[in-house]
Amino acid sequence: MDNSQSKQPSETAEITVGNKTILCPVITGTENEKALDISQLRSKTGFVTYDDGFSNTASCLSSITYIDGENGVLRYRGIPIEELAEKRTFVEVAHLLIFGHLPSADERGVFSKLLTSNCMIHDNMVKLFDNLPSSSHPMATLSAMVVTLSAYYPELSNLEINPGEINQIIAELLAKLRTLAAYSYKKSIGEPIIYPKRKYRYVENFLHMMFSTPVDEYPLDKEVVDAIEKILILHADHEQNCSTSTVRLVGSSKANLFASISAGICALWGPLHGGANQAVIEMLESIVRDGGQAKRVIERAKDKKDSFRLMGFGHRIYKNFDPRAKIIKEICDKLLLKLGINDPCLDVAKQIEEIALKDDYFIERKLYPNVDFYSGIILRAIGIPTNMFTVIFAMGRLPGWIAHWKEQRDTPTTKIGRPRQIYVGAPIKHIE
Repeated sequence: MDNSQSKQPSETAEITVGNKTILCPVITGTENEKALDISQLRSKTGFVTYDDGFSNTASCLSSITYIDGENGVLRYRGIPIEELAEKRTFVEVAHLLIFGHLPSADERGVFSKLLTSNCMIHDNMVKLFDNLPSSSHPMATLSAMVVTLSAYYPELSNLEINPGEINQIIAELLAKLRTLAAYSYKKSIGEPIIYPKRKYRYVENFLHMMFSTPVDEYPLDKEVVDAIEKILILHADHEQNCSTSTVRLVGSSKANLFASISAGICALWGPLHGGANQAVIEMLESIVRDGGQAKRVIERAKDKKDSFRLMGFGHRIYKNFDPRAKIIKEICDKLLLKLGINDPCLDVAKQIEEIALKDDYFIERKLYPNVDFYSGIILRAIGIPTNMFTVIFAMGRLPGWIAHWKEQRDTPTTKIGRPRQIYVGAPIKHIE
């Protein structure tokens, strides 16, 4: 990673606390983002900053993903998400994020072969699935199995492991997580696991392992495969979100890749993060149960006195529109037309979308459907159960997590993450 330009401040800012003043270098990013380097604040003034949720704090310098939320911009390694979704596969995008460039034809062949040859998991791990209760949520199973991979690759604990071995382990994780995700689903429904087939590509193999049975092989549909492919690409990275920051925080202690990714999976599991598309479907199901009145739902969403919240609209980062939503809406419309599914939840979703996009209240506040709204609809239409939605998200986000773990590991100046706090508990008390 070359952050030489970002590290050379062209100006400074003064912070005065009482009678102490320090000069803070101004760091300028590639796209002219500005940041104050306050790394000397505590040592020179005794003060720290308070930033609940870290929404105003940059925790690292990174060359992986750029987001401009005000203008609806998302780029991986400088390439617009629109171009990647249209012209590249998920495996190519994974290579871009992790290794810094799109693969050549030869590199793509080698990388794809690595993924195919490492898609199986150790038989002893298969037996571990048998010992989990059938009630286990697929995300709990996935997190547990990913950290368990550490036991099968103890050499990763060696901090002097060479780049070739790191690349091998990265390929192993990318290949095996897809298998573990499908196995987690089979475990949750009590069906026997289905082994991957070398003839299938990345997404095809996942769908095969998800939906095939010992007696019937799942008929792969090009539109379905393409929809999942695009969902994975659109979720592949999103800068310093909760789960990615978790991966980097855990990785800053020199924890191995599997432990760091397992922590990221746990962070993603939360309903305020990766569970958002599941929340959309649960909302739609609730609306259908209540009579399916789309107009009434829109009115409730606009009523400040009503506690109802319309899930899947607006975004914390994107203040104009979510660029991923534009792409996924086209995929959603195309897939629903192709499948011709009769589902009251999907009907209500389309009604809500149509009304909201024409409503002045939503237009003025730029409350457009986000990627979670459409991805939930697509996954439901394909037949993926809601408890697997976040698992699909984890599959998509994996390349980004790996890229950030690797970038941090390759940066010699990285410090262990250790935020400060403001203590607001009881003053000193003595035992009588």
